[in-house]
Amino acid sequence: MKHHTPKTIRPPFARYSHAVEIPAGHRLLVCSGQLGLTKDDHIPEDAGEQTELCFANAAEILVSAGMDFSHVVRINAYVTDRAWLKPYMAVRDQLFGDPPPASTLMIVSGFANEAFKVEIEVLAAAPDAEVPDTEA
Repeated sequence: MKHHTPKTIRPPFARYSHAVEIPAGHRLLVCSGQLGLTKDDHIPEDAGEQTELCFANAAEILVSAGMDFSHVVRINAYVTDRAWLKPYMAVRDQLFGDPPPASTLMIVSGFANEAFKVEIEVLAAAPDAEVPDTEA
């Protein structure tokens, strides 16, 4: 992956890259928005705990595709209040190395269930598996 943060524009406001270029020969995984919800339908009150669950759920989806957080090229995150920005960013910044993925964070009026404070989508890319050479 090639990360783009041109010196000709303002640097990112937080820990993210302006863009990530995906080279040819990669497969993409587009993950639907994940909510802070356990398998048994528990929704924590705390926005940081919801964020941890969102990313944990995304991690399980990545694993099912043979990927991990190092393959994430973009994060779209949604929070219902400015107060949830810091807890969200603290969790995100712990999970992603350098250079960080591209990222968008929006404050929205709410989700279908008002108990949710955070929703996270990820886009990941990984090299295609090598195809064995059958000509010999």
